[in-house]
Formats: sequence, C-alpha cells, structure tokens
Amino acid sequence: MTSAADLSPSYDLVVIGGGPAGLAAASLAARVGLSTVLFDENPGVGGQIYRGITSTPIKNGTVLGEEYWAGGALASEAKVSGAAIVTGATVWTLDPSLAVGVSIAGKARLIQARRVIIATGALERPFPIPGWTLPGVMTAGAAQTTLKAQGLVPDGRTVLAGCGPLLWLLAAQLLRAGVKIEAMLDTASRRNWLRALPHLPDFLLSPYWRKGLALLREVKAKVPVIAVDRLSAAGDGKLKEVVYGTGGTEHRLAADLLLLHHGVVPNVNLANATGAAHRWNERQLCFEPVLDDDFTSSVPGIAVAGDGAGIAGGTAAAERGRIAAIAAVRALKPEASVPDPQVVRQKLAREEMGRAFLDILYRPADSFRRPEGDTVVCRCEEVTARQVRAMADTGCEGPNQMKAFLRSGMGPCQGRLCGLTVTELIAEQRGLSPAEVGYYRLRPPVKPITLAELASLPIGEAERKAVER
Repeated sequence: MTSAADLSPSYDLVVIGGGPAGLAAASLAARVGLSTVLFDENPGVGGQIYRGITSTPIKNGTVLGEEYWAGGALASEAKVSGAAIVTGATVWTLDPSLAVGVSIAGKARLIQARRVIIATGALERPFPIPGWTLPGVMTAGAAQTTLKAQGLVPDGRTVLAGCGPLLWLLAAQLLRAGVKIEAMLDTASRRNWLRALPHLPDFLLSPYWRKGLALLREVKAKVPVIAVDRLSAAGDGKLKEVVYGTGGTEHRLAADLLLLHHGVVPNVNLANATGAAHRWNERQLCFEPVLDDDFTSSVPGIAVAGDGAGIAGGTAAAERGRIAAIAAVRALKPEASVPDPQVVRQKLAREEMGRAFLDILYRPADSFRRPEGDTVVCRCEEVTARQVRAMADTGCEGPNQMKAFLRSGMGPCQGRLCGLTVTELIAEQRGLSPAEVGYYRLRPPVKPITLAELASLPIGEAERKAVER
C-alpha cells in the first residue's frame, strides 16, 4: 500500500476520484508520459458504479449485470498505465495554486500539481421524509455499496421507495441475489410523462431505453409497484412501518428496511472549495460547475469530469475523463500522441443522448424535496424543516447565513446531505429561485482531518511554498 511518505512532492497530473472518469483520465495521461497520481478514499477503485470491481465477493456475474463488470477493463487499464493509484487517500483541500492536501493512514501530505482533474462523481439527492433518521432506513446507494463491496443483502421485509434509474437497477440486483422485496413505492409524478414526451425520440435512439425497459419488466414481474404522493417511516427506536398514501388514502406496510432514492446529483464540494464558478441546473435540480468543452473549470488548471460535471452516467463519465485528460496532455506535453478528441466527443454525445428524457421523467416532486414541519433536514446538527423555514421568514438570505443561526451544513458531511434541501427551502419561503439563493460556501478542509494529521505534514521546500500561499 502506498503511504504518504511514498508520494512525490509534485506530479504533472493529479486525478481525484477513482470512478470511471478518474480511471479513464489517469490511464490516458500516464500512457503518454505524464507523471500521474490518482487518489481515491475507498479501499479500491471503481467509484460507486463499479464499487468493489477488483475485490467484490459476488461471483455470479448476472447479479450485478454486465454493465458492472465492464468496469474491470477500466481498472485494469489504469493499473498497467504507469499511473500511481493510491486508495484509502482522502483529499481534504485543493487550492487555486493546485496544491493538493491528501491524508493516507493518518499521515498528511501537500502535493503540487501542474493540472488537476476532479472526478469525485455524484451523491444521492437528499430525500428527507418523516422518520428517515430511524435505524432501518437507508439510501439505495448504501444498500448497493454493501452488495457490491461485501456481498451483503437484506434478510428482512424490504421496501424500496423513490424514483430514478438506480432504484430500478438496485431492485433488479436484489431480486437476482434472492432478496424478496415487499413493494416498490414510486414517488414520480404521473405528469412527468407528459413533460418528458418531447424528448422521447432521442431517448429511443439512445443506449438507455432497451436496458431500462428490460429492468422495468424484470422488477414489475416480481414486485408490486405502487404510485404514492406521501411517504414516511414509523417506528419506536427503529423502523417498523412504511406509511404511504395517494390522494385521500393512507396505507401502512410492515417493514424492517426502507431504501430511499431520488436520483443523484454532482458532488460539488471539492470544486466549490477551490472557488470554481457553479450554476443551478433547473432540469437536474442541482448545482454544477461551469465548464468549457474540455471540462475545464473557471480556475485555471482544474477540470471536473464525470458525474461531478453534471449527471450523465458511468459510460459517459469515462469519455468525459478522457476529454479532460487529452486537454491536460495537450497543455503539458503537446508533442504527445493522444486519441482524436472528436471521436471521443462523438462517443460522449451518444452516451448523453436521451438524458433529458430521464431527467424529466424522474424529476422528484416538490413535496419530497421541500419537507415541512419537524422533518429533519440537516442530520449532523438535527435541524428541522420548520426551523429553516422560520429563519428564512425572518430574512435569512441563504445557506451560508443559515449556518450562523442553525449550524446546518457545519457537521461532518459539510452539507452533502442537506445542502440542496436547505437551498430549496429558503428559495420557496422567500419566493426566489435556487440560483438566486445559492449554495453553501465550502472551505478547506472539505473532509474531516485531525490535528495529528495536520501536524504530520512534512515541511519541505515544495510543501512550505504551498503552505505559505
């Protein structure tokens, strides 16, 4: 295992994140001679979509599906490319001078980069419902991680709720692994179909529709799918029931595990902390970095690739990583031979085709994104929707001012679980758009780091210059 002391003080290219974008970028850059290091905080590479690809205990190839196993080629290519692949590495700071702070096994280093590609991927959208903090309530992504990385599956009464392609994929994977699913509660509005219809032709020409149709058929053949417009979790100390309803009806379903999912959004925290410009994407209901055609951000030398640049899926993420890497190679080693970027862009366009249809079809309803009453919004600081709305009514202008009043966004997750919800609640209360309200202002460290780790920083010439800046 690579230790902090093993790292060079500087690299041509630092790639942050070992998902499809990061793996593709690091592999391409290293093969043409750039000194390249890839940092990922997990025990192995793969990101969420290819989680555990080099170590999963799942040996039955049909359980996770052929698309999952395609990630093995990306991991293998990166391994033999010459890039330094460093797992168990937490990047806690990245400044505009391209100094990268990383901690490995309790030891910290500052690394100087000539170019940086942020490939930190996506997060699950916050899905705050009454009772979502009860033991027995998890995100679908967490359940998928345990399946891929540890081969663990639920053994109790399991209910899935929400909307989005990942929810259908997880349901199919669990069914293939022998799990009985009590019900799938579909929270997507029926009106979404009408809004998505203009984008249907592109979707039918995309790689998504056949795969998606097959998933829906597979799941619906074995699981009751129920449309709902209200949802909560109930129990005394742990989940006992899922309460759901449509219109004036209410139903209770005994459950031991509730898996929630409302789509994914870009993980913008690290890019945000660099000072890179971001904007509100109304179709995907999230903030995303402002990027050029090479996925370069407003901060010179820093690119953002993969789903961190906007949600498009794993195969599209790899092509985005290659485009960002080609730009880095051309800037640092213009004589090197790289793939034709036009060919890569054509592949990317193919993979992104039909995305608008999915975004609109699975757009989460307002009521599920903007909770009411005592529903917890910020889990770290136990801040409720009522508190956020009340502070907005008193004139609180945005999430950063809200920190001073309620500490929302100041816990260990640094707003990853509440940021979008707080923004949308303030916007609704004040009659503004999320773009006008804005997002949390992130400052380093963007991930928790101990004083002992900071004290372990070796202060050599390169590190001293980085610290002085």
